[in-house]
Amino acid sequence: MPVTTAHQPMASIERESRLSQRMTLPPEHPGERQDFQIVAAMAKDYPDNALIASHAHRRSQLVFASAGVMTITTGRGTWVVPPQRAVWMPAGFEHEIRASGMLKMRTLYFEPGTDIERAFPTECSVIDVTPLMRELILRATSLEGGEEDRQARLERLVAVLLDETQTLSILSLHLPIPDDPRVAKICEGLIADPSIDLTLAEWGRGVGASARTLTRQFLVSTGMTFTQWRQKARILASLPKLARGETIISVALDLGYDSPSAFGAMFRRTLGATPAAYFHKNSQSAEPME
Repeated sequence: MPVTTAHQPMASIERESRLSQRMTLPPEHPGERQDFQIVAAMAKDYPDNALIASHAHRRSQLVFASAGVMTITTGRGTWVVPPQRAVWMPAGFEHEIRASGMLKMRTLYFEPGTDIERAFPTECSVIDVTPLMRELILRATSLEGGEEDRQARLERLVAVLLDETQTLSILSLHLPIPDDPRVAKICEGLIADPSIDLTLAEWGRGVGASARTLTRQFLVSTGMTFTQWRQKARILASLPKLARGETIISVALDLGYDSPSAFGAMFRRTLGATPAAYFHKNSQSAEPME
């Protein structure tokens, strides 16, 4: 069991408890295989609200959501992955995944130290997937036939994918959890209920710090102001709700916005598109069939 302190918020304790209960993966799992193949692939679907328990892989992985939203939780924060985007997970990085909506997960596992593995970031990151990358991932995770033929085709597809990584775009869909226990308590409260509209001075009375101190610590601990962090938390919290089919007006009001237009404006300012446009990127394309 994790050690707790008087300053540690309950949501943080619960998250650490889940992450400490690490799932054991079988050696034949694509992410654990010990063989000469540089890449392995897997396609798997999960129902709404499914939780993939805390685990880590021997291999690095590129996890693409062709439908649904993935919320990745680690000891370093949360990453939210909308449909038609992917998350890069370096080898050995412990994480859990929560599905929102019907999640269609398409995963490529790469042997550490290979050219394709080195082409990606050294930290967990959400990747903007180009149309070509999308088709390569979908084809790679749907190959059929004999093992030798399938592996040869898979490696040819990955060679093209490697070329496409020259223009990787990292998306700002990470919500960092700060080290400062006072700031962490505020962040955990807002993650639990993003609609809370307390000022930093009001939060300060609850955590035992002045607004001035918290203003400084927010910037130092998260790289964002309190207002920026709260707005980002609200927008990222909206993605699983939208994936489940909730209406924009319902999502806006649940997250503390005065109107759907105010929510839409902040969504567009943060993510560069309206909720409808952002959520339906490439949605008209069907998955390839063998």
